[in-house]
Amino acid sequence: MSEVRRHFEANGQGHVFAFYESLSDDEKASLDEQAAAIDLDEIAELTVTLIQSNNHESAKISDGIEPANYIPLPNKEGGDPARWIEAQAKGEAALRAGRVAAFTVAGGQGTRLGYDGPKGTFGVTPVLKKSLFQVFAEKILASSQIFGRPIPWYIMTSRINHEASEAFFEANDYFGLSSDRVHFFSQGLMPAVDAEGKILLADKGEIALSPDGHGGSLRALVRSGAVRQMEADGIDIISYFQVDNPLIRCIDPSFIGFHLETGSELSSKMVPKAYAGEKVGVFCEEGDKALVLEYSDLPDKFARATDENGELLYRAGSIAIHLFNRDFVNRLGSGAEESARLPFHLAHKKVSYLDTTGNVQSPAEPNAYKFEMFVFDALPFAANPVIIETAREDDFSPVKNANGVDSAVTSSEDQLRQFARWAIAAGIEVETDDTGLPKVAFEVSPLFGDTTGRFASAWDALEDKPELTDGLVLV
Repeated sequence: MSEVRRHFEANGQGHVFAFYESLSDDEKASLDEQAAAIDLDEIAELTVTLIQSNNHESAKISDGIEPANYIPLPNKEGGDPARWIEAQAKGEAALRAGRVAAFTVAGGQGTRLGYDGPKGTFGVTPVLKKSLFQVFAEKILASSQIFGRPIPWYIMTSRINHEASEAFFEANDYFGLSSDRVHFFSQGLMPAVDAEGKILLADKGEIALSPDGHGGSLRALVRSGAVRQMEADGIDIISYFQVDNPLIRCIDPSFIGFHLETGSELSSKMVPKAYAGEKVGVFCEEGDKALVLEYSDLPDKFARATDENGELLYRAGSIAIHLFNRDFVNRLGSGAEESARLPFHLAHKKVSYLDTTGNVQSPAEPNAYKFEMFVFDALPFAANPVIIETAREDDFSPVKNANGVDSAVTSSEDQLRQFARWAIAAGIEVETDDTGLPKVAFEVSPLFGDTTGRFASAWDALEDKPELTDGLVLV
């Protein structure tokens, strides 16, 4: 009997190997590998602290919760244009010194979009239908060219899309990036368990595993060796964003500058909530700690509360855009300090499982518990966290749904509105509707203009300026 099997037997999880002798050698090796990656002490602790203690119930809101403070945009009430200019200069200096890496959480599939493949390979731009990965690659390449230093890009995949994601980059020559500057690694997995903490099997040689949440990205950065590579390369600032948001400014000098100015270990962007019920987390404060409350945990009376100006009191919406200090990621991701570990959250789900007779059962009701971490739970552990406001129209239009809100259609339209603003600022006549949507569909590559000023200067430099027509692409 192998060491891993003995370990599982000794910890009451020996049933995982109940069908071991009926497996092929490759299947046995796969099951051994899956099992060896599971921390049984962690599973036992989570079973006691989350499942058996009922700590998975909805979060209780403390009376000490207050709206979060944030740095407003320079054109908003309380905004300080001079401070933003200084922040941009600090950020640009850090980029020229090669201190920044991009980091994308890209473990999801395009299932909700009706797309069969890694979400990062889904086409999102209005004319060419460039993939999310290509959009980000061009933004990172443009920033590398502007600041004269190649910006490394770390991409966290998952077990289900890792090979397809890598193959997509190889087939597209890494979209102009150097292949040795694009680093892939897989997200961590956690087993699904029953009410007694017994690990479930998906098949005779397969444990029922699921991703450990976007908060698991911090552990994955450490366990994959990415943090060690960053240290060797002189990287100490990590620009974190999720794969579903094509408007994201992957590399934002002003954001980096505020992060440095305040000595922050974790900085975040916010947008004012569009309406009380918008499904985004909300930045709050409790004592001297910053935190994010999920929209489902924010009581309606808080969500609808307004200030003296009639604006939402709890309006600082979290859009999953952060900057992390490398050493902070190492501290939380390594789990070396008992007092600095991201908490796990529990999800009660329907999970198909193998019963004791070797037959797969598909339950009609939730039967299993999954463990996951949330990246924003790092906030209370961070020294000097800072939150800055960003303009929704320039930084946030996610592609989450096949139709309706936050869909490919709404995101494509928001990209068109951005292109129209750039063109108008460059002195080009663009006819738009009341929402700023141009009458003709055109596209601007990040390589041509990823900011208003850069687009304008690039446009001015063109000797033969094309007419703005439907389907025009400026690359």
